[in-house]
Amino acid sequence: MRIGVPKEIKNHEYRVGLVPSSVQELVHHGHEVLIEAGAGLGAGLADADYVAAGAKIVEGPDAIFAQADMIVKVKEPLAVERKKLRKGQILFTYLHLAPDAEQTQDLIASGAVCIAYETVTSPNGSLPLLTPMSEVAGRLAPQVGAHSLEKAQGGRGVLLGGVPGVPAAEVVILGGGVSGTHAATIAVGMGAKVTVVDRSAEALKRLATQFGTSISTVFSTRSAIEELVRRADLLIGTVLVPGAAAPKLVTHDMVRTMKPGSVIVDVAIDQGGCVETSHATTHSDPTYVVDGVVHYCVANMPGAVARTSTFALNNVTLPFALALANKGWQKALAEDVHLRNGLNVIDGKVVCEPVAQAHGLPYVKAETVLGL
Repeated sequence: MRIGVPKEIKNHEYRVGLVPSSVQELVHHGHEVLIEAGAGLGAGLADADYVAAGAKIVEGPDAIFAQADMIVKVKEPLAVERKKLRKGQILFTYLHLAPDAEQTQDLIASGAVCIAYETVTSPNGSLPLLTPMSEVAGRLAPQVGAHSLEKAQGGRGVLLGGVPGVPAAEVVILGGGVSGTHAATIAVGMGAKVTVVDRSAEALKRLATQFGTSISTVFSTRSAIEELVRRADLLIGTVLVPGAAAPKLVTHDMVRTMKPGSVIVDVAIDQGGCVETSHATTHSDPTYVVDGVVHYCVANMPGAVARTSTFALNNVTLPFALALANKGWQKALAEDVHLRNGLNVIDGKVVCEPVAQAHGLPYVKAETVLGL
């Protein structure tokens, strides 16, 4: 199979779909890998590194999309990239279709085989291709939140960990999953007063066991969220519903009760955000203010630490990329229900139910399309 890796063109997105060691594995299995010139530079990976691994360097994205049987990316294809997709071509990347009607329609029109990292599952029910980036985004959230709390950034001028005689900032984390747990780890390490909210008693028990008295855990109810949002210096939203748009747990009215200069970091913005006042921002213009509250809603947070993120992502995507390349998409999807769960759009049909529901589109089971 011929596999193509274009350079990411989303604002300040420096990650790359394959690292040289992944290229070497694919080439070893008899596949051809095309890398767009400069695709890995943002992650510190030179074209020469890819050539040494057996890849062919290609100038510009047009040749990549025209020649490749499978496109391996990091972020969803932008409009200019979606126009290059063709019927039967595999697109393997993060898609986040539920909050993105335009992308969904374009992928339907393309006829491509669109497999989303974020909905591939594992035998234990987790999301193995989303987990590493959730870890990175979770760890970044207190860091960018602390920076946004600085007065020069429009924040309250509060130091997250406080100092002797001055209280630490109150950090409230909505969601005790992968991102929320990693956010709590960093926030505790920075000395903040941390509260994690979740509706799963098991998650709260796990957090209490992991952190002991270093954090407070609260069962998620509307009244609990209202009170905690009002008190928070830094609110971190990490709630995820696999494949679906994030639930709006924090209303505009709740945001109005927050202290002037407090900060919201909405990690869930990839799926539309879990705060009503959130809208996607970029690394070049990451924040905006609503009712005196600073909002940080960058949709590709892990892109800021491109090298760490790229290698972490490749560690988990490579086995699936190899399966698709070695077996072809028909056989690979037929044999592996977990990879099949990653299939969102194929041959003009939406086969991910939460995406179909989000946009009022017909839903067809993947098994039906694949003839299983």
